[in-house]
Amino acid sequence: MAKQTCPSNIAVIGMEWGDEGKGKIIDFLAEKADVIARFNGGNNAGHTIEVGDKKIVVHLIPSGVMHNNKLNIVGNGLVIDPKVLLDEIKNLEKNKIKINPENLVISENAHIILPKHIEEDRQIGGKIGTTGRGIGPAYTDKAARIGLRICDFVNEAIFKKRFGSEEFYQKYKEYAESLKDYVNDTTLMVNYAIAKNKKILFEGAQGTLLDIDYGTYPFVTSSSATAGGVCTGLGISPRKIQSVLGVCKAYKTRVGNGPFPTEITSAVGEKIQKSGKEFGATTGRPRRIGWFDALIGKYAVMINGIDSIALTKLDVFTAIDKLKICVAYKHKGNIIEKFTPNIHILQNCQPLYEELDGWWDDITKVRTYDKLPNNAKKYLKRIEELLGVPISIVSVGPKREQTIIARNEFLF
Repeated sequence: MAKQTCPSNIAVIGMEWGDEGKGKIIDFLAEKADVIARFNGGNNAGHTIEVGDKKIVVHLIPSGVMHNNKLNIVGNGLVIDPKVLLDEIKNLEKNKIKINPENLVISENAHIILPKHIEEDRQIGGKIGTTGRGIGPAYTDKAARIGLRICDFVNEAIFKKRFGSEEFYQKYKEYAESLKDYVNDTTLMVNYAIAKNKKILFEGAQGTLLDIDYGTYPFVTSSSATAGGVCTGLGISPRKIQSVLGVCKAYKTRVGNGPFPTEITSAVGEKIQKSGKEFGATTGRPRRIGWFDALIGKYAVMINGIDSIALTKLDVFTAIDKLKICVAYKHKGNIIEKFTPNIHILQNCQPLYEELDGWWDDITKVRTYDKLPNNAKKYLKRIEELLGVPISIVSVGPKREQTIIARNEFLF
């Protein structure tokens, strides 16, 4: 039998409602990557990266900027607030992370978030728990074919013609001048990198259950947060994606409104929230806490074609006596074993659990799978059995080095 070769590119996809720890996983994998390419969302996402004593939150720029000699691409699938992007560049440089057109490139076909989008979002966004940053209205204008693309934004003649307000024009003209050198045809760049067999990470924002088509609509984002979004958000063929890595937590979290079948309302939930520091990197809002939901996991595996899983925050479960995994729902007397994003059904589902024993050992310094407590390994094994895919990475803390490689055939 021929030896299986490792993939040259990996799509990193959130399996839940976002906040799964994708930023940390991408930062960990980026050491071996040549290109890190973001394909969806805007500054409604926040990836937190901890290296040494540094804690950096990035909202638009790919997580690969923490490494030297990497090309970071902001794809056409994003909507970009130019002020936020420039502030992010300044903040990274303040932390001695160099940003220039050699390591950061912005798609000429990405769309711009304008002040009117932010104002509109703040007026209507509260009903569905949006971040109020103009993401949805910007995507609405894109779909209606009246949006402003980066290539128009940095072209002074086109920009001035479309947006004649002098006050608005002068302010945004400065932003355009500052970003102009970063703009390029990223579709050609990504496909060239694929042709040259470069190691590429496709970085997703949000998660499967926030996807505009497959999420718990209407409590979703406005972009494609699944593996399919890699193709439309960067301009590559589906055949070119070699491995899909799904990221999920050892438990579940959700920010904002919408049904959450395994939500924990007891003191255990508060303990997990405090220990896991479950507060949004973008909004600061406390995250709702729930037990692991295998139905959600299987749904994400199906939608994304997930090859293996990176499971994060296993360390948060230390000193919790009994752990639960949801294996089915009960809905109006019927047993449901498949997840549905239909909120009218989901909000009336009661979870059915399997219970497993917890562990009391501090695992934050464990670096190999076999050194994990037996009950931790049993918990991971049960998740693998229920979801039907292997766990390749286990995260036992927020720092880059607090990471265990369980198996590497799906990784670089």
